This record gives sequence, C-alpha cells and structure tokens, in this order.
Amino acid sequence: MEESKKPRKLLTPLEAKRKAENYCAYQERAQQEVRNKLYEWGLHQKEIENIIAQLIEDNFVNEERFAKAYTLGKFRMKGWGKIKIKQHLKFKKVSEPLIRLALKSIDMDEYDKKIEETIHKKINKSLPELSFNEKSKLANYLQSKGFENDLIFEKINHQD
Repeated sequence: MEESKKPRKLLTPLEAKRKAENYCAYQERAQQEVRNKLYEWGLHQKEIENIIAQLIEDNFVNEERFAKAYTLGKFRMKGWGKIKIKQHLKFKKVSEPLIRLALKSIDMDEYDKKIEETIHKKINKSLPELSFNEKSKLANYLQSKGFENDLIFEKINHQD
C-alpha cells in the first residue's frame, strides 16, 4: 500500500523571505541553493526572483562570499583539490569569474602542504619504495580528491 505524503503548507512570499533569511544566516548559500529551497516551499518564479533580489540587497546572499567560503571550507576540511572544488561550484551555478577568484584565495604553500599530507596519510612507506601499481593507485586517489595531474606526478616522482 502506497503511503500518502501529507500536504505541505505553502508559504506566503513574506514567510518565505523570513525563512530564507534564516536559511542564509545559518551558513553561506549559493543563489541556486536558495532558489531551489524557495521552489520547494511552493513559490513561483517571479516571487522567487524578487526574494532573491531582496536577499542580495540585504547581503544575506553574496555569491563571491559564498564561493570563497565554500572553496576554503572544502579545501581545509575535506582536503579537496582545485579541480573538485571547481566542479562542485559549477554544479551550484557559480559563475566562472567567481570560481577563479575563489580558487585564488587558496594559499599555494598551504595547497602544496595539503597534497603532501594527503600522500603521507594514504601510504605507509616512502615514495621511492612504492611499486608502479602502488604509485598508480596513489595517483588515482589524488585525482579523486581533485588535485591536478601535473602536481600529482611531480609529487609522486620527485619526492623522497
């Protein structure tokens, strides 16, 4: 027997705006995330675009601030590389110029240390001792974390 979903109460534009303000105040959000949430709450496109404009005007939504916070958070907390961060920002419909700006906010010395830490967490012996197969698996792992191929192979092949 199929379970019936209880009907959701649709929000008025004013209620939705207040709820969206709380949603944005909790953590940085991309415009698209807020837009999706507003559609979920049963609003129509014109109402949604008006609310988004008000949220931007009131500085609840700031795409540049979101992109930088997301980039640094995923880099520092999850250990993601630039490629994976860029893909996820594109998925959230962040513009290309803002993605480039956000990726520049990653300190390159910190980035270099992060890839080295990731390598050392993954392997339990020194790089020169790794077989070709082990290096290949390590490279695949680093690619899955979103690090760039040239940087991966530089680290794998030139480190003691």
